Amino acid sequence: MLIIASKNKELKMEITQRYILDEFVKKHTNAFKPLNKWIERIQKAHWTNHNELKADFPDADYVTNSRYVFNLKGNNYRLIVVVIFFAGELNIRFAGTHSEYDKIQAKTI
Repeated sequence: MLIIASKNKELKMEITQRYILDEFVKKHTNAFKPLNKWIERIQKAHWTNHNELKADFPDADYVTNSRYVFNLKGNNYRLIVVVIFFAGELNIRFAGTHSEYDKIQAKTI
């Protein structure tokens, strides 16, 4: 089971569509620790713009339409998220292997 945050006001970025992460980690159990580490970092963040996100995650790629790609576990896995800065929300759109990522259009997910 992934880390589930309480509605603590100290947590700044809210992760939505978490069921995608739950399904992903069931298939890829070796991603559990790196994914939880990523979640902890996200929940401590309070980004208001692209530059603040990139300061915390320099390897995150902006693809388009508020979508960012995050690499996990040495780039073995990828996450596509929509970041809504003004709402403090990070919406999960895709979690999968690098080869699964190569088969999709990150800009439209």
